[in-house]
Amino acid sequence: MNSNVYYLYKHNPPALFQFRNMTAENPHLSSFLTSRRNFLKKAGLLAATGLLIPKKPFALNSKALHTTRKHTAEKGVRIRGNVHVRGKALAGVSVTDGIRVTRTDKEGAFDLYSDGRRDFVYLSLPSGYRIPVNPTGTARFYQRIDPDTNGRMTTSFELEPLSEVHDPEHYHFLLMADPQTENEYEVARFHNETIPDIRNLKLSTTEGKPVFGIGCGDLMFDNLELFPEYEKAVKKTGIPFFQVIGNHDILFDVRTSQESHKVFHTYFGPSHYSFEAGEVHFVVLNNIFWHGAGYVGYLDRDQLDWLRADLRHVEPGRTVVVAMHIPAFSSQHLRTGQNNPSPRLSTTNRRALYELLEPYNAHILSAHMHEHEHVFEGSVHEHIHGTACGAWWSGQICFDGTPNGYSIYEVRGSELRWQYKATGHDPNHQMRLYETGSDPDLAGHILANIWDWDPEWQIFWYEDGMKRGRMKQRTGLDPLAVERMDGPNKPPRRTWVNPVSTNHLFHAPVSPGTRHITAEAYDRWGRRYKQSLLRS
Repeated sequence: MNSNVYYLYKHNPPALFQFRNMTAENPHLSSFLTSRRNFLKKAGLLAATGLLIPKKPFALNSKALHTTRKHTAEKGVRIRGNVHVRGKALAGVSVTDGIRVTRTDKEGAFDLYSDGRRDFVYLSLPSGYRIPVNPTGTARFYQRIDPDTNGRMTTSFELEPLSEVHDPEHYHFLLMADPQTENEYEVARFHNETIPDIRNLKLSTTEGKPVFGIGCGDLMFDNLELFPEYEKAVKKTGIPFFQVIGNHDILFDVRTSQESHKVFHTYFGPSHYSFEAGEVHFVVLNNIFWHGAGYVGYLDRDQLDWLRADLRHVEPGRTVVVAMHIPAFSSQHLRTGQNNPSPRLSTTNRRALYELLEPYNAHILSAHMHEHEHVFEGSVHEHIHGTACGAWWSGQICFDGTPNGYSIYEVRGSELRWQYKATGHDPNHQMRLYETGSDPDLAGHILANIWDWDPEWQIFWYEDGMKRGRMKQRTGLDPLAVERMDGPNKPPRRTWVNPVSTNHLFHAPVSPGTRHITAEAYDRWGRRYKQSLLRS
């Protein structure tokens, strides 16, 4: 048993047992995995061993060759360097190799001893400075560790201040979950639908304020040769993007978690890091733990130790935003009649993360589920995001009825505001209203799917202009998702996709003879959304 597997067992003993028995505990997941496995067999995506591999396995002797280090794990590396802004020293900047964290002194200098196991030395980018970018448009805050024959390395980082016209305390960022392209058709949709939508949004709503993006994992659907297409898409937006690693962004034909991340690291640098924007401290984590025959959601010991060291420099009470691919906790298992979440659909040692985040105003931003949900567990507000690809590019919706899309976050000081943006729709498109009879269990009731709902929203309905009261929450299936996904040959491209129950449905009875029905929703900041039906 390697050290990380032992650590998982020690801190969450049921996790490994749950993994071995996850399909028995979760028939919905079992059905999903079985149907997906059959699909992948037909598509030629399974090896004889049954392990999932890319269609065209990434050539480790090409670009990934550059991941090879000159130093070895037996030899430590002493890294000395400095951080400057237009030639002037910048003090108090956190510098790390992904385990140890040090700070620059008043001369902007740092001295970091790395044990030889890490690939990168990098900054926690401070607030008030432009995000450095690669030629591809992805954020560049790191350098590869490349010591001399004596195990020493000297380097420097140069930052550029934001323009004086920008208020560093007021900005936007986008969260794009699961672009997950597998082939030419899906790449074309991503480039022709999602990216123009982001470009138009940037021009029309951010009013010149600083903006960045976070690609929240599953940038690919196993075919890692398509990473350059993601880079091209990011570059088209004109927005610097930070990347999160997802379970479909890894190598599968390897034995260890570290090996599985190599291609991602080649393109995007480290898979756990932090940065500052205004008053908010952002953290990106890698909770994809590959054990040689599958993955679980898990934060390894090195990462938790690094996070503890990183947060020592963040004052208690500040807003901390953590982005990672697999949710800390999703309620899907409860909505589908299971007692426990699958270790593939949750972070098995999330309590350790919650403990580190407890002193802060913490938000977790996650993806993976192909549905939209707000979860409140412990002192953390988790945002599980609807996906850019919807239900794997099988149509225009996720399997809870949430439209394909991404989220827009506005930050003022330490306050976050958010809004889900459906691709191809106005930002105020926040619900879908169904006529009576759409839900067979609610005869005579209208039904509304309000995907970005959380418990602080208020939902009302009107009949012929008269306010009738609050609509009642319901857990069930979205009628459009049922129409498009429920059946042996639906949806046409991904027949293994099925609708899944959601808790952001609302219903109300309609009086006989009513001709005009309106559903009206107010979010937690009082923004008003509505949709109407005119009946014959």
